[in-house]
Amino acid sequence: MESVLSKCENQITIFTDYLEEFPDTDELVWILGKQHLLKTEKSKLLSDISARLWFTYRRKFSPIGGTGPSSDAGWGCMLRCGQMMLAQALICRHLGRDWNWEKQKEQPKEYQRILQCFLDRKDCCYSIHQMAQMGVGEGKSIGEWFGPNTVAQVLKKLALFDEWNSLAVYVSMDNTVVIEDIKKMCCVLPLSVDTADESISDSLTASNHSKGTSAFSLAWKPLLLIVPLRLGINQINPVYVDAFKKMPQSLGALGGKPNNAYYFIGFLGDELIFLDPHTTQTFVDTEESGMVDDQTFHCQQPPQRMNILNLDPSVALGFFCKEEKDFDNWCSLVQKEILKENLRMFELVQKHPSHWPPFVPPAKPEVTTTGAEFIDSTEQLEDFDLEEDFEILSVE
Repeated sequence: MESVLSKCENQITIFTDYLEEFPDTDELVWILGKQHLLKTEKSKLLSDISARLWFTYRRKFSPIGGTGPSSDAGWGCMLRCGQMMLAQALICRHLGRDWNWEKQKEQPKEYQRILQCFLDRKDCCYSIHQMAQMGVGEGKSIGEWFGPNTVAQVLKKLALFDEWNSLAVYVSMDNTVVIEDIKKMCCVLPLSVDTADESISDSLTASNHSKGTSAFSLAWKPLLLIVPLRLGINQINPVYVDAFKKMPQSLGALGGKPNNAYYFIGFLGDELIFLDPHTTQTFVDTEESGMVDDQTFHCQQPPQRMNILNLDPSVALGFFCKEEKDFDNWCSLVQKEILKENLRMFELVQKHPSHWPPFVPPAKPEVTTTGAEFIDSTEQLEDFDLEEDFEILSVE
């Protein structure tokens, strides 16, 4: 009976005919690197927006850590935005960017499996429980607001326990993306190759990567690339937007204002389109059939929009490169469109900077438990180094 009431409770916030909220214009709308002509392609635009997984505040889940909060309302918005960006990467990985969700229609089994990664249970790899507890290793107490850099670092560490999706998560430092480090992290020996000869793996850096492929066909680990940066001083500079919005690898951006986070997925003129996590819904669990009722995980409300000048300039950009050629294409686009003389969003360099500590690809700690069990207690976070990267959004 309670589950039925919860389902009805959640449906109160769901609406359908929301495209009237868009102005009648001939302008193009960009959603995660894909363009739509607003005047003639409204149904496609609707489908593209509603297909994104939408994670919001939830309540009535099991207390985090056993005795912690049972709702993330008021503090979990950036964690939910991080979940949405990661979920979009997983959809691109398993279903493709052009996959669309349809209400009440049977979905691929990969879709249900992706959704179950984010349920609000401690045994789900990217649950609010796992993210909040892993945040302790980043200096954040459970129930404390995260900035975009912190949530990026948390996702990077949780991904080490996620063998099914097998993502490489790279978070840039000092506004710099290092091609050599990414290649070292993503170009891996296939599982079928005997990995006992560690010297082979160690030698396959970006500089001699092509030489090593003659003996071994290297596999590319799908890449989630997160670039925390500042796009202006007091407000975002609109000149940065044109280059970013057209990139096919785009996963959008995490940002907003301190203590008030949104997941930005699109552009319309001088406005940003975003998914808003600030709606509190009741916890949804797996049903007896093993399926998840997904109606409250897709935004069917009027899409939120914000003038770009109202956005805090501290953001984290996300990109997904399923194959090595996608990353090479991304590098080419960055060099052509972003690294212009007067338009340097961030730096893209070939070699690891000599004044930085040596790059060591992140590896799963040597433990005998699953990832979920490993971080079931904050006392078990000692195997993770505390990241010393600055927090992108200050908390006032």
